[in-house]
Amino acid sequence: MIARRLFLIGVSTMALSACGGNLLGPPDAGSIYVVAPKFPAAPAGGEKVSWALAILRPDSPGGFDTDRIALTQPDGTMDYYAKATYPDRLPNIVQHALLDGFETSGRIDKVAREEDALHADYNLAVEIKDFAAHYSQPDGIPGVTVAITVKLTTSHGRDIVGSFSTTQTGRASANSAGAATQALQQALGAAVTQIVNWTLTAPVPVTQQPTTASPAKELLHDVTRGTTRAGAKPAPQ
Repeated sequence: MIARRLFLIGVSTMALSACGGNLLGPPDAGSIYVVAPKFPAAPAGGEKVSWALAILRPDSPGGFDTDRIALTQPDGTMDYYAKATYPDRLPNIVQHALLDGFETSGRIDKVAREEDALHADYNLAVEIKDFAAHYSQPDGIPGVTVAITVKLTTSHGRDIVGSFSTTQTGRASANSAGAATQALQQALGAAVTQIVNWTLTAPVPVTQQPTTASPAKELLHDVTRGTTRAGAKPAPQ
């Protein structure tokens, strides 16, 4: 009887192994898809800005603050591609793409992530509104949308200088995580280019603008130095 039981257990194990590796042992490793837009080299002679910029880590809805690749079903529900991830959480990927975009522009020398402790004149607050593949029909070829809003604020006082929103769309070449990710990368690159161009039109921060003393202050300064302004009578001895 014991020998028969051992035989049945062995046959059952062999049958499960034949049905597929997902039933026994660890699941198959998924694919990792990199999203890193490439930006063209900046033309020579582009006007540079003198101020420093810190890029804050983007805010995003909870469904996007992950390394999983998001999609929406035809009924509007949110889901993710199976066995497919980004190499990092999406907010970090977007922040890195923005940093690359500013550096490649060649128009700003002092730009870094906020966590790199740059002494900045401006902060760029970023919010991810959408970053997903969208299906209009089951098993169809999805479209993609990248929507980002940014606010430029002063580093001291956090006064809002301006805000800008961009929405970029595209279509995957096939119904797959890889094709959707490639389309998302293209859309992100276009969005970053628009954000960089808008941000670099910001005025020189007040802290960098030269100040001109008022006539009263100039007169006081002259008196304290023991001099007189032109046309003024000297003090009696």
